[in-house]
Order: sequence, then structure tokens, then C-alpha cells
Amino acid sequence: MLQQDELRNLLNFAVEAARQAGEITMEYFQTALSPERKPDRTFVTAADRQAEERLRVLIRQAYPDHGVIGEEFGEQQGDSGRTWIIDPLDGTASFLHGVPLFGVLLGLEVEGEVVLGVANLPALRETVYAARGMGCFWNGRRAAVSGIDDLKEALLLYTDGTGFEPYGRESAFRHLIAATRMHRSWGDCYGHILVATGRAEVMLDPVMSIWDCAALLPILREAGGTFTDWGGRPTIRSGHAISTNGRLLDQVMQIVKKGS
Repeated sequence: MLQQDELRNLLNFAVEAARQAGEITMEYFQTALSPERKPDRTFVTAADRQAEERLRVLIRQAYPDHGVIGEEFGEQQGDSGRTWIIDPLDGTASFLHGVPLFGVLLGLEVEGEVVLGVANLPALRETVYAARGMGCFWNGRRAAVSGIDDLKEALLLYTDGTGFEPYGRESAFRHLIAATRMHRSWGDCYGHILVATGRAEVMLDPVMSIWDCAALLPILREAGGTFTDWGGRPTIRSGHAISTNGRLLDQVMQIVKKGS
């Protein structure tokens, strides 16, 4: 069982590690990069790889018995029951287009529970971080979800409007757009962070990997919101995710179930 002092130290380490990785991504931002395509057809750049390498080095130096799961270099097992889950550059498409809506994501899973998360959005100079029972913070000040409790007044976010149909989510997506006041495609981790910091109410992702999710679940939870799969379960392993401000979760799930 993690004690609060140890958890606080782990969180401080994660914030600093994500800061350093973010500095690496900024060295490449808005430069003439030559991206490669991975087997799943998504892009990867030198920024992704070098940021993850930095995070792995820092973790190995500070916590050599911890495991690591990263998007670019796979899994390295540890023997402590603690695993860091890394997305070194979430929002690579935005990054490649010179748009600042990308981030470094770092979460720590302990005995099956993600106990802390950090999202560093270096081009925006925003860092949001949280640990179990300690609250959520946005650039050092307490962060919280919005108080909106009527879906008709909500701002709905998503990454790509064409991305729902391949996963059987098109109907639910369209019904949710119709049910909300406004919708914007401010996507990837940035959309979820907007929900956690009270600037939006719902964020939809029809497909997510574990490294996309790990940092976000504790951030949303500690901000007073929810991070679930499309069935309403708080998990990082379903392959899809919805963030809400908590007050709207039931209304969102009712529409999702009707649209499924």
C-alpha cells in the first residue's frame, strides 16, 4: 500500500520527467520533420522516440525495479508491482501540423490501479497532474470539472468526426452532437484535459490505447469527473474512452446505449 509521502514523491518525479520529455518535443515542434508510418498507419517521429527514451532513462535511474510500458518501445517488466505507462507524444497529427494541441502523458499503475497521472502540454505551457486522494492540479492550482448538469448546455469534444463509424460508434456520436449545445474537434489528450479543467463537459474517443488512457483516468477522477469506456466502466484497457464532468455521465451513457 502506497503511503501519501511516497505517492507525493512519485508524483513530483513524474511531473519533472514529463517536463523534461516535453522539452525534447519542443526542440522538434514546428520544424521540418520527416515522420515515419508505423504498421498501424499512425505517424512516429524522432520527437516521439527521444522523449520516450528520456522518460525510460529517468525511470530506470530512479526506480530500477519498476516496469515500463511505452508506445514506441514496448514493455519492460519489473518486479515491484509498479508500472509506468508512457505516451511520449500524444497528438502526433497536431504536432506534425504545427498545432500546439499535443502532450506528454505519464501514468503509474500499482497492483492494477493507476494511482497518478501527468499530462504536460509543452507548447501551451500547461501541466495537469493528479494522484489518488491528492486532487488534480493545473499549473500548480487546484483543477476541477465544470458544474454543468444539463447535456443541452454542454460542450462536446472529439478528435476526428470520421473516426467513429469504423468502430460502430457513428450513431451514438451523432446523437450526442444533437443533444449538446456545442461541439469542437479539440482532440487527443487535450480534449480530456479540457474536461478535467472545467473548460468542456464531454470528450469522446472511439479508439484508445493503454498509453493514451493511463494518465487521464486519475486526472479526471481527482478533478471530480469520470474517465470510462463506452460502457461506463472506469478502465484504461477497453480500447475506447469517454471523459465527462461526472454530472453528465448518466445522460451520456443513456444516449450511447441507445445508439449502440
